[in-house]
Formats: sequence, structure tokens, C-alpha cells
Amino acid sequence: MPMKPLEFDRRYGELDQVISAYLGMPADDEPDRPSEALQAYLRHTWHTRPWALATAEQQIREYARNPPGRLRLSLGEFYPIPDVGLPESAVQDWLFVIADHLRQSIEDGAAPKPCAPRTHWEWHARFPELAQFLGGWFSQDMPDEFADHATAVRDYADSTDPQLVARLAGELHELLALDVEEADYAVAVAELGMEVDPPQPYAPSGWLALVAEELGGGFRAEYGKPEEPA
Repeated sequence: MPMKPLEFDRRYGELDQVISAYLGMPADDEPDRPSEALQAYLRHTWHTRPWALATAEQQIREYARNPPGRLRLSLGEFYPIPDVGLPESAVQDWLFVIADHLRQSIEDGAAPKPCAPRTHWEWHARFPELAQFLGGWFSQDMPDEFADHATAVRDYADSTDPQLVARLAGELHELLALDVEEADYAVAVAELGMEVDPPQPYAPSGWLALVAEELGGGFRAEYGKPEEPA
């Protein structure tokens, strides 16, 4: 019988997070060097969910020690490791290498310095609402759905929960705070799902700053009326 969601999360939830970081990336971890994919997972998790690192190490090591057979995989009783470009015979040793890197990172206790994301997974993990906004409202179909970029932004703001709009504004400010080259901002919006160019005359960073100002400008502090003197 296939696992229920709660059972899956308890046994493989964080393992799945780690493996997801490898999709589209080489699984080229070495005992003395973590892969780019694993470094991205470490950077993001140290700064957002540091307690999850120990869970990941435990789940990966346990899976490597007790790899499932094909029958139990076909029955849905175990987590199936996606194809990461390694021969099946090498997957077990690779998992042990990952677990060792995770344990070493935890024991060292040194969080990686913040920097711009370096992988597709890391961009989406760090800026999830921005990915939703750019991929959902600024795909290649955007010119057919909206009169212009400003109309698309207004549609997002009008149809989205205000808390998510506020989250997007925060992610935009965080992205702009990376202070990278303009070409890197172009890479960022492409990685996050934008398939059309920013409106003229804006470069990507200038348009993102404009959107951040528009979305953040709607929040104002409310003050109660002063009490009348007795």
C-alpha cells in the first residue's frame, strides 16, 4: 500500500528536499567537495530551516543503509530516488557522501555566507512568491492576456491575498538588495519564470524596483483617533 503523506514526510520529507536540489544539476559530490547542488541546499537551509539539516542527514543515511528493493518501490512503500545521472550501483555510495557532508556542516556549525542563488532550485526556494508572480503573470502568453505590464501587476495585486502581495514586495526588496550586475538580474527573472522583456525603458532591476514600490505603497499604518478629554 502506498505511503500516506504523514508517513512519507516523517521518513523521506527532507531527503526529498535534498534530492530536489539536484534536478538538472550534476550529482558530482566528492568526499572532499560537495556539489554545487548540495552547496545550494546548504546555503538555503542554513538561513531558513537550520534544524532540518540533521533530519536530512538522518533520513539520507538511513535510506543508504537500507536501500529498497524494486518490488517495494513498485508498491509505493519507499521513496524512489529520481534519476540523477548516476548508475544504480553508485547511488548508495553517493548518498553516504551527501550524508557525510551534511554531518560535517552541522558539526562545523558555520552557516554559509549569504549570496545570490546559483542554481535553478535555489532561486525558486529563496523567492517562491516572486517565481509565482513572474511565472504566472509574465509568461510568453502575457501580451495576449494583458494590455501591458502595469495591467498584469494590478491583476496580480487585485486577485492575490494581501499577505502574499506583502510577501512578494519583501522578496523583491531582498532580490534588489543582492546588488549584483544587471546581467545577473536578467538571469534572475528568467530563472524565476519571466518569459517577456521588461517594459521600455526599464532594465530588469529598474522594473523590479518599480513593481516593489507599487506593491509596497499600499500598506499604511493606521492610527486611532485620540480620546476626547474627560
